[in-house]
Order: sequence, then C-alpha cells, then structure tokens
Amino acid sequence: MKKLTVTIKLDMTIPEGWELAQTSTGAQVIKLPDGKFLDITIEPMFATDPEDTWTSTQDDDVLNDFLDMIESEEVNYDLITH
Repeated sequence: MKKLTVTIKLDMTIPEGWELAQTSTGAQVIKLPDGKFLDITIEPMFATDPEDTWTSTQDDDVLNDFLDMIESEEVNYDLITH
C-alpha cells in the first residue's frame, strides 16, 4: 500500500462577521453572520479529461470509499484582524 500526504493551505480575504467557533469536540469551524457554520475540508473532484471541467462525485459510495482512505485530517484556522 502506498502513502499520500496532501497539505492544503488557503489564505483568504473574508467578509466582516465571520468568526471562529469550536464544536463540542474542540474542532474549529467558522461561524457565518447568518447563523450557519462553515468547515473547509477536502472534497475529491473528478474529471474524464484533466483539461475538462472538474466536478464532485454524485455517488455516495465513491465518496465514502475515498473518505475511508483518509487516516487523519488536521484543519487549523487562524483569524487575523487588522
């Protein structure tokens, strides 16, 4: 079996009103002004041609098989206000 490590870092300019919040398990999420919460994680995208349009899968089995391969996930948010 092979190992693949994927590191994702996003630097975003976000609207006022976005705040960091913690879940009951201590995980960080983003609280949006409309009362919803946002978690940014990996979503596998697929295409039949790498130069074509990429889309997420509509097949739950494919998505679950992919997610089952993930042994750990770490997402950290740093909110900087100026």
